[in-house]
Amino acid sequence: MSKKIVVIGGVAAGPKAAARARRLDPSAEITIVEKDELLSYAGCGLPYYISGLVEDRRQLMATPIGVMRDPQFFAQVKNIKVLNRTLATAIDRAAREVEVQGVDTGEVSRLPYDKLIIATGADPLEPPIPGKDLENVWRLKQVEDADRFRAYLQTDCCPKVAIIGGGLIGMEMTEAVVECKGAVTIIEMLPHVLPMLDADVAYLLEKGMRDAGVTVATSARVERIEGDENGMARCVVTTKGTFDAELVLLSVGIRPNVELARQAGLLIGPSGGIHVNEYMQTSDPNIYAAGDCAEKSCDMRGTWCALPLGSVANKEGRVAGSNAVGHVDRFPGVLGATALKIFDWNVGRAGLSAEQAAELGVPVVTATVAAPDKPHYFPGNQPIILKLVAEKANRRLIGIEGVGLGDVMKRVDVAITAMTAHMTVDDVAQLDLAYAPPYSEAMDVLIHGANILRNKLDGLLKGVTSTQLKAACDAGEDLMILDVRTPDEHQSGRIPGSTLIPLGAVRNRAGEIPRDKRVVAYCKTSLRAWEALCMLNGLGYDNVEILDGGFTAWPFDVHHGA
Repeated sequence: MSKKIVVIGGVAAGPKAAARARRLDPSAEITIVEKDELLSYAGCGLPYYISGLVEDRRQLMATPIGVMRDPQFFAQVKNIKVLNRTLATAIDRAAREVEVQGVDTGEVSRLPYDKLIIATGADPLEPPIPGKDLENVWRLKQVEDADRFRAYLQTDCCPKVAIIGGGLIGMEMTEAVVECKGAVTIIEMLPHVLPMLDADVAYLLEKGMRDAGVTVATSARVERIEGDENGMARCVVTTKGTFDAELVLLSVGIRPNVELARQAGLLIGPSGGIHVNEYMQTSDPNIYAAGDCAEKSCDMRGTWCALPLGSVANKEGRVAGSNAVGHVDRFPGVLGATALKIFDWNVGRAGLSAEQAAELGVPVVTATVAAPDKPHYFPGNQPIILKLVAEKANRRLIGIEGVGLGDVMKRVDVAITAMTAHMTVDDVAQLDLAYAPPYSEAMDVLIHGANILRNKLDGLLKGVTSTQLKAACDAGEDLMILDVRTPDEHQSGRIPGSTLIPLGAVRNRAGEIPRDKRVVAYCKTSLRAWEALCMLNGLGYDNVEILDGGFTAWPFDVHHGA
């Protein structure tokens, strides 16, 4: 007798689970239940469809050779039955049946299952903001939402758009709106955008956004959205001021859609997602959950978390589909790997940030390194800035963040592999990475960063981040900021309060450098600052630090001229 498998949810994890189950069990009766019309589409591609980079919405729902993944495709190619425009309304665990209802017909029926896979995704958060239901306050979740955005933005109106929420969707939509010649204001309640980043890294991205003409309002709580007499939003009122808007995108995050699972009595985990084990099994061994509705085991945190990413959803779907037909597979958890492109900036991160490690009580050492992604002499080289986080007790690499115009993600992916293998920074520094001038420097920036961490862990080097130095300056701390660059570099832009002593003059002018107060040295990337520190250490100084990442990683105001 063939096994009956029902999959609830038809966007990412659900179709992947169904397809995997079919490949492993040709005789199984597999049914996908999806409440919307469209299924198996690339939701992460919606901002790029809105901007016009992806020309046709069908590209988001087609196979690589252009075949639409519609119910007919699933029936003919995969022998999987799809019930779209059908809502799963209840799970009867005792009878092993799912109650479903036609969205258009209202017809109710029951689907028997031997194994059930829940892939109900996540829903946008709806904070209690007065005015959020005005006509032109929109959300982005489905292809139909993207159609509406695209139609509006591709007119000649050059609209003012306020985006409430500085997370991934807010950032990607910022680029999409600017590409369509709109003016964007990002409003974020927290101190900086992309809260999964440390402040010193996020501030670099914010600077790049402001340079691109985006208004960035952080630590700004939305009090209300005001409308006109026609019921249209006209401005967003915040604790940091009022911002005009002809269109408002509400993008403050999402929460796992677990109501169906909760009503069925399945265990909901501490993250708010459906609790699953490494086999993607729920508290009912005949029911699996995958994708944004399921909570994840976070490797570095040792806790459970929500991580709504298409990459994770597909991997979890594959594991759930395998186990549903008796082929044992495991999902080991996540490192929180995240990638983002906004304008010419590439952003990536994984593992723990320094701020997250502090919250968990994990002592860490960090290193920020700035360097070109290719040798300085090679055409097309671009700067990147990496921040590495190592656990102090065992020297293990536990986090990476990167921003820049160059190839950040190559380095982030290598670091993810190293963290998965529980490598120390010493191991990372000795990785035999492929080298040729078109791809990297002889000592890749990741290896350079690992070596900085080793020097810090070995007590050879002391460093300070840009935010730590800025806080010390704002607090009026009596310190010397030592610029060891050339006079021309100093004139073209410098950290306020800097004292210029070029590297070649440091030894002869050491008497101008105090021994009785803190000294922070910097250059373009702090490589020359490291040379100055070693030189001064040799002269008996023990109060010298370097600015991590140097002037390249300084996101705050600078002084120019004499």
